[in-house]
Amino acid sequence: QVQLVESGGGLVQAGGSLRLSCLASGRSISNYAMGWFRQAPEKDYEFVGSISQGGDRTNYADLVKGRVTISRDNAKNTVYLQMNSLKPEDTAVYYCAASILPFHPQMLSDRSRYKYGGQGTQVTVSS
Repeated sequence: QVQLVESGGGLVQAGGSLRLSCLASGRSISNYAMGWFRQAPEKDYEFVGSISQGGDRTNYADLVKGRVTISRDNAKNTVYLQMNSLKPEDTAVYYCAASILPFHPQMLSDRSRYKYGGQGTQVTVSS
C-alpha cells in the first residue's frame, strides 16, 4: 500500500506561483510513475502531468505546458508540482497518483492507470 498526501495548495493571485508536494508513505515510490491531476468544481478530472520512475522523463498536458514542472526526490519519497504564471482557470483540487506501469506518456494521462491517489490539495487563483 502507498499512502499519498498532497500539500502546498492555497490562495494565490493570477500570475503567481505555487509548489505542491506529494509525500508518500507505506513503501518507496521509486518503482512508481507518478502523475498529477486536478478537478475543478463541477468538472471532470483533468490530467496535469506525469513523471517517470527515475525522474528523467516527464509529460505535460497542453493546458499547462510551459507553466508547470514536475520533479521528484525518491530519497524523500516526494513528488513536486511547480506551477508558475497561474491563471484563474487553474483553480481546482490537485491530486497526485502513483502507477506501477512503465512510463508511457499516453497511458499515464489516464487516471484509471494509477493504483494509488491522494486526497488532494485546493489551489485557488484569484483574478
